[in-house]
Amino acid sequence: MKIAILNGSPRKQNTAAMIDAFAEGAKEAGHEVEVLHVGRMDINGCKACEYCHGKGEGTCIQKDDFEKVLPAYKTADMLVFATPVYYFDMTAQIAAAMQRVYCIGKPVAKKAALLVSSGSPNTADGPFATYKGYCNYTGIEDAGTFYLHGEENQDEAKLAEIREFAKNL
Repeated sequence: MKIAILNGSPRKQNTAAMIDAFAEGAKEAGHEVEVLHVGRMDINGCKACEYCHGKGEGTCIQKDDFEKVLPAYKTADMLVFATPVYYFDMTAQIAAAMQRVYCIGKPVAKKAALLVSSGSPNTADGPFATYKGYCNYTGIEDAGTFYLHGEENQDEAKLAEIREFAKNL
């Protein structure tokens, strides 16, 4: 299975540990894994101009780093969205990368998962709602969600759960 992990974090802490654990487990099971660091890319939000559905024939009028992400939406069997919680939601960077897929309609992926990292407990309602809405709209199966906060972000037992989950996809 081809898995694309979209890392919405602009930093190298916490979320990266979850991504590493997931990628290790998936690779161990023989899956092909690509990590896209959308949190460090220059991806603008959708402008709702409809160019993509008219003259653009599935291409966005904006020329930015989303062009590096779009191939994953077109070829991955599974998408993994990984994000820290910023002001009670996903990062703006990953939200833009999710919304811009509008240009092709829906990704080809059949499954998705969500990895959420936070410094505080009880802050993941926003990312969960966004992710669930995305899965519902696209028809992608929710394969699972993980939420680590505070010291859990570096807890080896919690990371092992993520690793094991990815191994058993």
